[in-house]
Parts: sequence; structure tokens; C-alpha cells
Amino acid sequence: MIKIEQAVIVEGKYDKIRLSSMIDAVIIETNGFAIFKNKEKQRLIRKLAEKRGILILTDSDSAGFKIRSFISGTVPAKDIINAYIPDIFGKEKRKTEPSKEGKIGVEGVSNKVIFEALCHAGATCSMTSHETRRITITDLYEFGLSGGVNSKSKKALLLKYLDLPERLSTSSLVQILNVFMEYDDFVNAVKACGICEE
Repeated sequence: MIKIEQAVIVEGKYDKIRLSSMIDAVIIETNGFAIFKNKEKQRLIRKLAEKRGILILTDSDSAGFKIRSFISGTVPAKDIINAYIPDIFGKEKRKTEPSKEGKIGVEGVSNKVIFEALCHAGATCSMTSHETRRITITDLYEFGLSGGVNSKSKKALLLKYLDLPERLSTSSLVQILNVFMEYDDFVNAVKACGICEE
């Protein structure tokens, strides 16, 4: 598995699932054209771009290029790396018919094609990560942000305090927190929004 420094932007959940087995990175899905109206997700992508840069990996069809173009118009060019998969015709295994343009998307191409696209784009890759105390799902549980009484409201307070989308899942929240802060910063944020007193 390769660790990628930039947050990776993909179109849909199947792209995210596909990449999650190959790379260690924050992966954000646009939910297709829903990104055009989703102000929270746009703001999250801009924050990620500012913090560590983003790598856009959308399908090579016209829809993929429209999404790529939209994101490129909302984030400074210096914070974007564009990775392109080549035009490969066929269909994904889970589909009964090819797409409208007949091209295979990110979810259907081989690992080799994806790795080549990432390398050609100039993604910042490494095989190791620095040794810092990472924020975990267990930490969220211990601070009452998941799996307990009032966890939902406590999590909502933290999300509001950090200006993050209110519908982030617990696992997505952990990923995002590890992008923006160290463990001690997380503890301070929890205290600052009144979730715990110590």
C-alpha cells in the first residue's frame, strides 16, 4: 500500500472503495454532480487543498472532466494535482452495460493503470509515515463522540467547532482529523467545545 500525502478526490463510492485497497490517503467522493450544489463538501475540499493539496482522479469521460473542471475552479491551481486515467473502452464488472461513452472508469481499471496515473501526475508518495500519535476511533469513543449516550450531539458540537460537514461518518471524521491536527490539538478542540472538562 502506498501512502499519498494529498487528499484524493474521486467521483463515487465504488471509486473510493477501489482506491482504499491500494492507497493510504484521505479519499473524498464528490457523489458525481452533487458536488456542484454541496457547499459543505466544497468547503471541505478547499480546506484539504489548503492544508495538504488535493489530487483529482476522476473518470476519463465528459462527466469526469466536468467535475474536475468544477473543482479546479474552486481551488487554487497551486493546490491541485491532476491524475488522469487513459481512455480504456469496456465496462466495469458490476455493470450490465458499458457507460454512455463506453469508457471504463476509475473503479474498473487495473492497479497498474492507477499507479501509473498517480506517478505521472507527481503525487507525493511514501512507503512509511512519521511516528506521531494518531487520532483513532477509540479516542472518539473515549471522549463520548461515538457509541455512547449523547454521542451524536457531542460529535455535532465538535464538527461545528471545527467547521466540518455535519454528516461525516465516524471513520471519515478520524481521517479528516488526522489531516488537520495532532492528537493534542484534537484534545484541545474537544475541551474548547465543552465536550469534556479535563
